[in-house]
Amino acid sequence: MVIEKWHKFVETKDISILDSLISEDAVFYSPVVHTPQKGEKITKIYLKAASEVLFDSSFKYISEIHHNNQAICEFECMLDDIYVNGVDIISWHNNKITNFKVMVRPLKGILLLKDKMAKILVKN
Repeated sequence: MVIEKWHKFVETKDISILDSLISEDAVFYSPVVHTPQKGEKITKIYLKAASEVLFDSSFKYISEIHHNNQAICEFECMLDDIYVNGVDIISWHNNKITNFKVMVRPLKGILLLKDKMAKILVKN
């Protein structure tokens, strides 16, 4: 199932997992970029950058709701000394992620996340 593969990526940060998980017409919705990021390549770039910033020992999903081909996964972690709480809304079709939407709080956390992600994304 898609969500199990996603959790494996979160756990391992193995980018090759994304190759079989992201649809070529995937759309990534960033909490700080006002336009949807369309396509497999850009979606992978954002998810890889997020994995570098967020997926450390403090990151964990604290709840999940699944319905048909969609999951809402609430997460929390620490960025520097700031508590970050958010939600990933993941939709899929034919066992590939088609939409990935991220929402994050509090404001201090999202601003720090934006800065850290920008430093990584500038390299791509």
